[in-house]
Amino acid sequence: MRIRKKPHTAEKLKQFTDFVIDKEKLNGIGGHWAELFGGDSARKLYVELGTGKGDFITQIAEKFPEINFLGLEVEPTVVLAAARKVHEKNLSNVRLAIFDINRIAEIFADGEVDRFYINFCDPWHKKRHAKRRLTHIRFLEMYRKILKAGSEIHFKTDNRALFDFSLEQFNAAGWKVRDVNFDLHADEPLDNIRTEYENKFSAQGVKINRCIAF
Repeated sequence: MRIRKKPHTAEKLKQFTDFVIDKEKLNGIGGHWAELFGGDSARKLYVELGTGKGDFITQIAEKFPEINFLGLEVEPTVVLAAARKVHEKNLSNVRLAIFDINRIAEIFADGEVDRFYINFCDPWHKKRHAKRRLTHIRFLEMYRKILKAGSEIHFKTDNRALFDFSLEQFNAAGWKVRDVNFDLHADEPLDNIRTEYENKFSAQGVKINRCIAF
């Protein structure tokens, strides 16, 4: 779905410079993310790839204040919506960045991230666009370097074809998979945190797929 560009987005984002990371600060940031969260290197760093309008990251950050959360999103208009939610909840453990995930290896040191969340990413339906899917093996190889040993990827999607493709890619890349669920809301776990897309699709009767790769 094409995001409608809204005027003055860049100007409005300047209200949130305390937690929206600008391009300049991203230069050379690999290995130094803890400094942008106050300097406590003992705190875990969880990263959401494609944070959307911020429903998920603000809910989970509120639930786990002892963990640092970073949301990466390429669309400035969407980041603005997420930033407003972070501000409303006064969350000190969230940072957001306008960033193209294709370049993810540029902003993290090896083993710097404790967990990735991939929630309802673009399925890129056409076969020729498979390499753009965030669960394609080329991304999985990058994630492996960035993640600490023993860390996880939590993946959810409404698209069964993408889910099946992703399970194949995890296997091809040498990842193990657990908690595979093809209808998450049929017996929804109490700890499940819904995204805005998840609520939308579930209301339409679409089944939600979920797994954890490690």
